[in-house]
Amino acid sequence: METKKSTITERRNVSPDVSMWWSKLTLAQKFSASSLGKFGYELQFIRNVNGKNVAVLQCNGGIAIISPDGEINTSADVKLRNLKA
Repeated sequence: METKKSTITERRNVSPDVSMWWSKLTLAQKFSASSLGKFGYELQFIRNVNGKNVAVLQCNGGIAIISPDGEINTSADVKLRNLKA
């Protein structure tokens, strides 16, 4: 039997397009992210916490998260991986 080799891409080393993350935000999260964007925060990724998508934004080393209902938390305890470019 012949086996096929498939290429597996390490997703954590590939940065998805920000528009992909943006499309997964709730309307409330979009408003909050837009407000934080005025202060330099940029959407990094979305993390699923207990079945709910939480947006994670970063600015100058600071982290902010936005709950599905749009609540902003700038003192969240979020651990980020150190990715190699």
